[in-house]
Amino acid sequence: MSVATRRSPAANTLAYGFIIIWLIMAAFPFLWTLWGSFKVEGDFFSKADWANSIFGTLTVVETGSSFTGDGYYGAWVQEEFWRAALNTTIVCVCVVTISLTCGTLGGYALSRSTYRYAFWFLICALMFRAMPPITLVSGYLLPFFEWNLWGHLSTTIIVLVAINQPFTLWMLHAFFKNIPKDLDESAMVDGCTRFQAFRHVIIPVMWPGVITTGLFSFLLAYNDFAVTSMLLSKDNQTMVPKLASFLGTTQTKGNVMFAVSAVVSVTAPLFVMIIFFQRQIVSGLTAGAVKG
Repeated sequence: MSVATRRSPAANTLAYGFIIIWLIMAAFPFLWTLWGSFKVEGDFFSKADWANSIFGTLTVVETGSSFTGDGYYGAWVQEEFWRAALNTTIVCVCVVTISLTCGTLGGYALSRSTYRYAFWFLICALMFRAMPPITLVSGYLLPFFEWNLWGHLSTTIIVLVAINQPFTLWMLHAFFKNIPKDLDESAMVDGCTRFQAFRHVIIPVMWPGVITTGLFSFLLAYNDFAVTSMLLSKDNQTMVPKLASFLGTTQTKGNVMFAVSAVVSVTAPLFVMIIFFQRQIVSGLTAGAVKG
């Protein structure tokens, strides 16, 4: 008899109730922000009556409807948030591609190396990764200014790859270590070169690990604020620094509803991506728990 059938109805009800409550609490901030993005600022941040944020009293008065897309229009069209989305796409694709290419080759080489320098190389990479990114960026600023490279996407991609590469090396090295060397040797006995064995035998086996590492690399580049805000000009920002600019400063007035709509626009793709790749993420994270 399985564990599920041995549980009493009360225990099942309690377990399902806990899961439902947890899901509601976890999803509520995003759902509330999504709802508020279709209201005017006076409703969503109403101090007089919280019900205004639900029924859209001022939204009806100002726009004639309970919902309005003015926040999205203002952010994407008026403030050209689409440029920031395009820049983010370019940065993320380049960072993931370069990081995975170097990480898979480097991780495989280090996992199969019999020299002691491989261990110390990984230790140095770990120390480099442990340093706060903001301290690393400050070292890049002077040469970037002198060589007139500041403000370009290419410079940001280089720095993000440098910051992310130790992580990809460590993660992929761990996955490669759990793949028996017998697979490499068997492929080479059958006539494959070392690279052919890596490409046709090893990579298909650890594909979930590559996807998992790629997703974490994507999230690092996608959510980065410190590096992109320091290395990119105001006219060439990615989405997260651009979102912060909607809030304004003590000298300039911002449009909060543009920021609310931009938050939804930034967060929604992450939900879709995680849902789409959830099986690969779980299998990749658990692959290292079982010795091959």
